Amino acid sequence: MKPMAAPDFPPGLEWLNIDRPLSVRDLSGRIVLLSFVTFTCANCMRLAPEIRQLKETYPDLVIIEVHSPGFESVAGNFREAVRRAGADHPVAIDRDRLLWQAFGVRDWPTFVLIDPGGNVVGKTAGEGLYGRLHPRIDHMTTEFEQRGLLEKGRLQSGTAPETAREGSLYRPGKVAADNAGIRLFISDSGHHRIIVTDVSGKIVETIGSGAAGSTDGPFDEAAFYQPQGLVFDEEEGILYVADAANHMIRMVSWSDRKVETIAGTGLAAPSAGVAGPGSEVALNAPWDLELLGGYLYIAMAGANQVWRMDLATHEIEPYTGSGREALVDGPLEKAAFAGPTGIVTDGEALYVVDSGASAIRRIKRGMVETRIGHSPEDFGDLDTIARMARIHHPMGIAYRQGSLYIADTHNHKIKQFDPETDWVLTTVGSGDRGDRDGLSGDARLNEPNGLVNFAGLWYIADTGNDAVRVYDPVRHVVSTLNLWK
Repeated sequence: MKPMAAPDFPPGLEWLNIDRPLSVRDLSGRIVLLSFVTFTCANCMRLAPEIRQLKETYPDLVIIEVHSPGFESVAGNFREAVRRAGADHPVAIDRDRLLWQAFGVRDWPTFVLIDPGGNVVGKTAGEGLYGRLHPRIDHMTTEFEQRGLLEKGRLQSGTAPETAREGSLYRPGKVAADNAGIRLFISDSGHHRIIVTDVSGKIVETIGSGAAGSTDGPFDEAAFYQPQGLVFDEEEGILYVADAANHMIRMVSWSDRKVETIAGTGLAAPSAGVAGPGSEVALNAPWDLELLGGYLYIAMAGANQVWRMDLATHEIEPYTGSGREALVDGPLEKAAFAGPTGIVTDGEALYVVDSGASAIRRIKRGMVETRIGHSPEDFGDLDTIARMARIHHPMGIAYRQGSLYIADTHNHKIKQFDPETDWVLTTVGSGDRGDRDGLSGDARLNEPNGLVNFAGLWYIADTGNDAVRVYDPVRHVVSTLNLWK
């Protein structure tokens, strides 16, 4: 695009992680990247590794994150959300979307690049962000450095970044259980770590330093980047982690207390992908995991596929899904998915939460069949027999005693689906977004995600409330798990 003078930041913005309102003049001599994102955008999460790569390659780059409350669903206020996210760069709260209008932004994620002379020199969105911006930033750095117009060093904030408190969660994604060892595993996704608790919420272990990264090694040194799906192999004592924003599968060994990458290169696969040794194959936003028959099955959200890894050889391959984003049944190679984010087995078949299609799919005997859902445009909230039932952007699924339990995320409910009787019924949640304990029908959730039955109780990652909720199916009561040490 032709360079044009950047409009100044309008007065009245709320600024976090900086002790003063910023202006374009304040940033003269600096390369600036405006990042128009939301706390809940899946596409924003997929781009997170590329943002991190830019920050590592260009430590002098000024990144300003822009949030607009009308598009967000964060619990509490934005200061709390930023604190929980651990963001260390300036954040602008654009309540009236004035920055959106000034920079011609229509959707998120959108990124605007401003040169040291205060000119807008690029606007872009979508994957491949690093590849598009890297040469432009290189060129600007060389040009303005030669002209003596490039400021170096980090932008002085004058205040400490909002930081996470011990025992807090931020956007917890998935949960898993070790019933023999009486341990609950929580993907504290926004804090880039795995929290391990007992049934009472006592924290017995933290896996990951909390810094975003992809480092292998001991529990306190290893790094994750917005981890999601978890599954625990009780026989081997191994926890498998879908490290979504790193596009990796990680293995947590309890015998030597180390984290090891077993699949993924750290970069998003540009296409549907091919088979090969796990460490050599690029993945795309692995979101959930399940074990069955010596294989680790992977809901690969970014590739619109289900993959599997042979645990004996660590060879990995696409299992089903053409890679096209659609709702198509049929043989494994011809079926199509739309952003699968959850997977579970009943011991024979696999059931997949096809989030983008608001559907539940079954994989059995080489065929994919839709059990709930009709098309990506057809969603709702209707309890009835499966072929007529409606759900809305479900994210998680679990199996217990013949029934599937579905995190009906955008309806803020947990629903039970009996594949034998074909009935779908709400078990938890009034349907109103909120944070309220009590009787299951009156309780309020906020974008529930992963769930697991642990010691007879259901533990639910209530993502939008930054909490884990506990449902007692005998007493029909919902409570909130308090984490403590």
